[in-house]
Formats: sequence, C-alpha cells, structure tokens
Amino acid sequence: MRPTVIDGVAVSTVDSAGTEFAFGHVVVEGGRIAAVGPGQAPRPSGPHTWVDGSGCLVTPGLVNTHHHLYQWATRGLAQDVPLFQWLTALYPVWRGLDAESTHGAASAGLARLATTGCTTAADHHYVFPREGGDQFGALVSAGRRIGLRLHAVRGSMDRGRSRGGLPPDDLVEETDAALAATEEAIDTHHDPSPDALVRVAVGPCSPFSVSRELMVGAAELARAKGVRLHTHLAETTDEQHRCRAEYGCTPTEYAERLGWLGADVWLAHTVHLSPEEVERLGATGTGSAHCPTSNGRLGTGIAPVRELLDAGAAVGLGVDGAASNESGGLVEELHQALLQARQRGGPEALGVRQALWLATMGGARCLGWQDEIGSIEPGKLADLAVWRLDGLDHAGVDDPVAALVLGPRPRLKLLLVGGRTVVDDGELRTASATELARELRTAAARLKATAERRGGIT
Repeated sequence: MRPTVIDGVAVSTVDSAGTEFAFGHVVVEGGRIAAVGPGQAPRPSGPHTWVDGSGCLVTPGLVNTHHHLYQWATRGLAQDVPLFQWLTALYPVWRGLDAESTHGAASAGLARLATTGCTTAADHHYVFPREGGDQFGALVSAGRRIGLRLHAVRGSMDRGRSRGGLPPDDLVEETDAALAATEEAIDTHHDPSPDALVRVAVGPCSPFSVSRELMVGAAELARAKGVRLHTHLAETTDEQHRCRAEYGCTPTEYAERLGWLGADVWLAHTVHLSPEEVERLGATGTGSAHCPTSNGRLGTGIAPVRELLDAGAAVGLGVDGAASNESGGLVEELHQALLQARQRGGPEALGVRQALWLATMGGARCLGWQDEIGSIEPGKLADLAVWRLDGLDHAGVDDPVAALVLGPRPRLKLLLVGGRTVVDDGELRTASATELARELRTAAARLKATAERRGGIT
C-alpha cells in the first residue's frame, strides 16, 4: 500500500491526554499510523496518496461492541412488544436461516456499519438451525468481504422451551455439541495476531436460554483458549424477576457465581444494575456494551453509563441486532448515548468527548484491542474515519467533536481499515451496494416465506 497523508484536517486522537488539533495531519504507512500532529504533514519522498482534509474531522474508527448481523434480514417485525415477546415472535423466523441468508444479511449489515464510521464490529451469532449450514463461516466470510475487523462471537443456546427457556427446542443445541462447535470455531477462525481481521469470542446467549452447565463450560473453554467471553445480562426487569425466581439472585450475582465477571468479559446491555453491582463490574474489570437505540426500541430502560464509567468499568457502544435497531448505524449511537445519559443523570452526565471515547477507546477496551485500535497514535493500526463537516448540516458549529456527536450524521469522506480504503466519499468501495441490497431482499423474503409456511409471523 502507498503511504496515505490526511492533511489540513481537524484531529481528535482520543489518546489518554485527549490530544486534539484544529488544523493537523495524520500519516499512514504500512497499515499503521506513522505520524499525527499539528499543521501540515511532511510529504513522503516516494509515491503516496494525499487526502485534502479541509472541512473535515478525523477520529479513530468506531468500534461496535455488540450486534446480531443475521437480524438485518428481519427488520420491521414485532414492532411494539417487550423483549421476551419480541424473541418468541422472531425465533420462528430465525429458524429458517441458512448460510446464504446469514451471509447476505451480515454483509449488508457490515456495509451499513462501514458507512457510519465503524471499523471493528463484534457480532454475537447464537442461532444455529439444524439445516442451516455453516452459519459461523457465513458470518466470517461476510466480514472479509466488506473489509471490517470482525470480533465474531460464537454464541449458543441449549435451553429450549421444554426446559423452561424461550427458544423452540429445534433451535437449541445439546450442551456438549455447542461447546465442541465453539472450540472448532476458535480453532478455525481465531487470529490472535495484533493486526487480525477476525478474532473469535465465546458467547452463550443469556441466562434464560442457556443452562448453568453451558455457562460454566463456556467460561472454562474461553480461558483455556485465551479468548474473550460475552453474553447478554441484566437487560430487562423480566430477566431480573426470572433470575430471582429460578436462582434466588440477580443476573449479575448469578454471572459472578459462574465465573462470568472479569477483565476478559464484556456484557451486553447491563441496564438493571444495583450500585453494588456497578462497583463489582468496575472492580473486576468487566466491560459493558451499551446499546442505547435498541434499549429504547424495546423499552428496556437506560443503562447506568455514568456510574459504570465512574466505577472504572470499560464501556463501549453497541448497535445491537437490526431487528431491534432498524437503523443499524454506529455513529448515531454516540448521540443516543449522550441523550440517554443526560436523561438519567442530568446535563453533565456525559460530554461529547466522552461519547466519542465510548465509541472508540471504550469499545477497544471491551474487546481487548486497546493496544492496537481506539486512538490515533503512532504505531497503532490505521483504522480511521474522516468526517465531512463543511456542509449545511454542521455550518457554524466551531467544535468539530460537538458537530459529530450533537449534529446530524455526517457523510464519511474516507474510512480506512489497516490503511485500506473501505469507504470513499460516502460510498462503500469493497462491495456493490446494489448487489448487497438484492441479496438482503432475497434473504428477507425467503425467511418470511418460510416462517409463514410454518405457521405465520406474530
């Protein structure tokens, strides 16, 4: 790759000192950041790509800490119901997933993420229909197709309705089979190298769809393999009530009993936490994937983000599945996270730069990537988003970070992943948007038709 020079641009590095330049530059060489600083960049002596950054802001690429990309094919369903009813309505649709549908949905979802500034996405795939083919391989190939970094979470469920769970029995796995398939996914796809495009984590779905044996076995497997752990936790009051009734404790207490708090764990949602549980997440280094739009769509509540940050917990942002966040974009979550934090704790609960930190370094910490991504510093991977702020939508806003977080979603001038161009002038360059849309429509129609043949869609 030629070196790339982004020149005459506002820079928000999101480093530990909060370094910013109103007029600065970033130089990329060999897939990594070679230089960042004020003023014009020194031009490389050989061939290079020069990017005029005037009127733009460059930030680290955004990090999505929680998603379900297969759900991109089931947007717009179960519109006005709480989480448990939403799940029981959609499981019959998802049981029709095959590898082609999952690949098409994941590719389209990753494309949407890319055009909204995302360079790294954690995807939690936990639905494995018995005739569904290689679901996990379909997800990984979608990540490679679009060109984002993918932290692929091999999810699992072993507790169907006959055992008191929510999923249909034919959509869950046997405990030993789930663990074996998870180990195979790690062995096949996980890349521990610093510049990896694919890493794998272990992710039983949730306490109400997974047995105690699977939760414990998954934690032991992940730690034996040196990979991270992820699950849903404390998302709704229904989950709180159910956990107390079954286990005599809260979901967070249950997770801790099973070895599911620690620096190698990040949890999705964590909406319903007591003050003591907030402190435990901070003390143990457990991360939280905050999904403000999805929480609002399902009416689950507002997560205690300010309190978690004050406790020292790693907090990142998550888009969540497109079936509970039909927008599917990541930059919008900065705005939503700020609004929800202030609704909960007042106007000083979260600042614009703290919102940007959540989407960059906070997310990198959740995924264990903080040494490689999340800030613009020499030696780190060149995962960069260049935002256009020179149009009508942001005119007159002198603070570019405030324009990004508080204003309308800006158009991307450039998105780099390891120095490679993924988005240029707002357009995806790694795949055809027309082809992705066609594949998505086909997948959505096939899933809905299959569900209707089997008894309709609720």
